[in-house]
Amino acid sequence: MIRSFLAVSLTLALALALSAADWPQFKGPNGTGVSPDKDLPTEWGKAKGQKWKAPLPARGVSSPVVFGDRVYVTCSGGVRDDRLHVLCFDANTGKQLWHRQFQATGGTSAHPKSCMAANTPVADETGVYALFATGDLAAFDTDGTLRWYRSLVGDYPTITNQVGMAASPVLVKDRLIVPMDNAGESFLAAVDTKYGKNVWKAERPREINWVTPIVRTVGDTAEVLFDGPSGLTAYDATSGEKRWTSKLTRGSIPTGVLDGDTLYMPVGGVTAIKLGAKGPEGEPVMKAKDVQPGMPSPLVYMGKVYGVSGSGVVMCADAKTGKLLYKERAKGGYSASPVAGDGKVYFLNETGACTVIDGKADTFEILAVNELGEETLGTPAVAHGRIYIRTDKALYAIGK
Repeated sequence: MIRSFLAVSLTLALALALSAADWPQFKGPNGTGVSPDKDLPTEWGKAKGQKWKAPLPARGVSSPVVFGDRVYVTCSGGVRDDRLHVLCFDANTGKQLWHRQFQATGGTSAHPKSCMAANTPVADETGVYALFATGDLAAFDTDGTLRWYRSLVGDYPTITNQVGMAASPVLVKDRLIVPMDNAGESFLAAVDTKYGKNVWKAERPREINWVTPIVRTVGDTAEVLFDGPSGLTAYDATSGEKRWTSKLTRGSIPTGVLDGDTLYMPVGGVTAIKLGAKGPEGEPVMKAKDVQPGMPSPLVYMGKVYGVSGSGVVMCADAKTGKLLYKERAKGGYSASPVAGDGKVYFLNETGACTVIDGKADTFEILAVNELGEETLGTPAVAHGRIYIRTDKALYAIGK
């Protein structure tokens, strides 16, 4: 009986783990923008469909991240936008569990649409790592205790970007990968998650770049793929050594998508390259030249590749052939990247209206248009059967 009970308990635990995935970084699991969750919401509004709503102390264009029963979000405010905030909420109730603030040490110049809370944090079972556009980097445990803090501008004084930085950190086991391409000293660094010290630091061209790194596993080796204006470079996550480079793609704002061994990059529309153990294998295998994403990153879902322009044109093509399936206009202007799950694709515009389309269809089939009526530039998070949306005023949990 005990053995049977344990077997049933393990089965249930595994089922729950598979049906309610975390969203620990920008664009979720390894930056795919896709959640395996089921029963995701289709319709909501200011007065319906909300699990909870929590006020935020200041604005931000970063995305919320979810790990376990914690939702983390960053904000920035003050007269000079130099007051930095990291907040943690209970994912089920919306109760604020803690709120930490500190003063920025770097410059706060940015495009009016952006702010210093532009980089999306990354979370794991130990807590959250928050990078700000000022070059301030902090690690907090799940209870809000500061584990370590670094002023990257203090370490590397020439770091500068007068229009703002937004590339987000990612995790590879016990290493925090920190992208810091800018007009000053540029680098990609692996920081020890326990103490915040550099494990390795790879010099990069002094170029402004907002792309977030992607992690790829090749055999026993983890690679960090980092695109930029000078091309795509793969770094060994353990040593920081360059493994290969490619000029097939040169991006600077939207981040590509890794789907199996195929990398979809927002270059020339969306270009797909097949990756082998030593990098790209031959010429691109697919070019969707009619899918022209603006600042939002492309999405690959259910055999299709999606993009949305800043003006709100939704484009969809076959992910294998690049053939355009449709190009239709959705409501509003867009900065947030599309996300998907449960057969649905979500496009969140800058006024808080989310257009939900059928991801199974080869035609543009709108399931709902949901209004929150608040400015929203950050990409939503999808976790635990809910959609988490941050606006300039509040953090919303949409769904059951």
